[in-house]
Amino acid sequence: MCARLKEPFEYNNKEDFRVKLSDWIGDIFYDILPEHGYEVREEQIYTAFQLADAICDKKVHLAEAGLGTGKTFAYLLAAIAYARHSGKPVVIACATTALQEQLAGLNGDIIKLSQLLGLEIDARMAKDPHQYICDARVEETSERSSAMTKEINLWLDKTKMGERSEIPTISDRVWKQIGWNESMACDTCLNRGFCKLVKARQYYRPARDLIIVNHDLYFNDLWTRDERISDGKLPILPSYSAVIFDEGHKVFLPAVMQAGQHINQEDMDDIILSLEELQGARDSLSEVMVALELSSNEFFEKLDQSVIPDERSERLSIRINDSLLKSANTLKKTLDNLLLEMQIEQELYLESISTDLIQAYEGQIETAIRALDRFCRNKSTDIIPWVDQRDDSFWVVPRNLNEMLDQHLFKKGLPVVFTSATLSNEGDFNYFIRTLGLKSPSRSTVGSSFDFENKVTVHLSQQFNQIEDKFALEIEKLISLLTQNGGRALVLTNSMEEVRKIRTKLEGHQLPFEILWEDKGDRGYLVRRFREEETSVLIGANFWEGIDVPGEALNMLIVWQLPFPSLDPIIEVQRKEAIAQGLDPVTTVDYPEMGLKLKQGCGRLIRTEEDQGVIVILDSVIGAPWEKVVMGALPPEAKIKTIEYTDVDRI
Repeated sequence: MCARLKEPFEYNNKEDFRVKLSDWIGDIFYDILPEHGYEVREEQIYTAFQLADAICDKKVHLAEAGLGTGKTFAYLLAAIAYARHSGKPVVIACATTALQEQLAGLNGDIIKLSQLLGLEIDARMAKDPHQYICDARVEETSERSSAMTKEINLWLDKTKMGERSEIPTISDRVWKQIGWNESMACDTCLNRGFCKLVKARQYYRPARDLIIVNHDLYFNDLWTRDERISDGKLPILPSYSAVIFDEGHKVFLPAVMQAGQHINQEDMDDIILSLEELQGARDSLSEVMVALELSSNEFFEKLDQSVIPDERSERLSIRINDSLLKSANTLKKTLDNLLLEMQIEQELYLESISTDLIQAYEGQIETAIRALDRFCRNKSTDIIPWVDQRDDSFWVVPRNLNEMLDQHLFKKGLPVVFTSATLSNEGDFNYFIRTLGLKSPSRSTVGSSFDFENKVTVHLSQQFNQIEDKFALEIEKLISLLTQNGGRALVLTNSMEEVRKIRTKLEGHQLPFEILWEDKGDRGYLVRRFREEETSVLIGANFWEGIDVPGEALNMLIVWQLPFPSLDPIIEVQRKEAIAQGLDPVTTVDYPEMGLKLKQGCGRLIRTEEDQGVIVILDSVIGAPWEKVVMGALPPEAKIKTIEYTDVDRI
């Protein structure tokens, strides 16, 4: 067991710890950091004190801190001190792997803080299990595909940790065959205890100060923790003293998806193909394979017919009917039979079906069975079913996420902190609180440290009556804006359909700058190109958050449409719950959701103190019912200018 690290300051008891923690934080922000060239930011210091108090009092706390506040150092100080005081690490859950690296990578914030303070900090990353190679799947794939074996072995010769990030050029096609996934039967694996994933867990489990995870991994641990412990297994994460969610506004979706199950036709086809290649299989297994192909095709055909189309949402709602339920039940029974026949086949004819093949598909089949069983039994009363447009997978997730969070997290008595620049609408946290089912959390709000008054001008259109050929007028305005600005613009739409419609209209115009279209390239490439080609224009529906383009490449943000929520099945459930509580779903769900997304979008414009620019919202705002929500989402103290909707040239 690792020795406990020295406390960063001396104290006598619990109350003295709180006092000395505040003194230590004050010394760092007012004395130590300024000595190294850091600016004193009162917003940062206030946030740090609020977080320290919340963690000491073991509260659930919402900390909204605007861009440029320096909230990372603010929560790191309280987390490190509390970890050493409690003798257990603090978990910091980030929205993405990139943010994990930004925190705990070789040039990350934790290393910088350690050097500034002259303090050893034991922080370790716990990466998403899907980033690791699976030895059992490598062996199983090698048996089935000699062509793929060469490609895999070349990669294995180069990898040290078995992480995909070590060889980023490896194709998705290959990784799908050899990477770990949640369907693996790890408990019965012959490589159990020696694989790359287990070695990674052995690395991060002894961390004494901080464990840096992503949201998916955290909730995977949370939902399986009690069951794993009761089964005599180690949970994914070790015991910890507190959890801090960075980008806390994003936690709902990973929380609900990690609590659900899904089934994919491509995965079913892979299972069928693999088992069809077995030599000497019994007739009963072959018959089940034929039945599986028929029942799988029928279910996904019925599912496709039941989907409610919506270009704006990744998740599509489903019309549940008897025909769909019947086909789901048939597929479930067929998978039950398949599992039984595979086990019998292995016991009777070891040469026909390998242990590796069983391991590769057993967990996947069991996951599919659970998803279908849950769907057939609940018929959407306690679940939310949907189809993911990206891969046509069928998802079944629990409807009672609030109760689950309360039972597994909030009632545990640990400090829980959600921090983000977008937790509230004009300081009102009610939407976020309702979404997660929080009970009287403490909260703090500080704005951005940037000088928006002198850096940002916002142009808003007045509410307009019916206009003939509104789309043509908007295109005319867009061309005028982009031409006047010489490109250098990010255009945010509400759907990929709108992106394609805009492209159709702009293709006939010879504009003197490059236009980058979201549906015409990889996201990472498009953002890099936008950053490097300073006069380019980026147009897309999914750039409202998660992109960082400081400098001259971006000085105009055009909101083509206000980001009102789509027919997303999760949002639909929230609307129904609002109605059941006697609330107006438009003002309690749609407006807050739109406001938070708009706030994120506006945050793309100013990324550093040197940045400046213009925000233009082409949708009507002034005089519209949502005017107050929009105004609350704009950068505070930015100059507001009102234009007539039909006035193209006044900006």
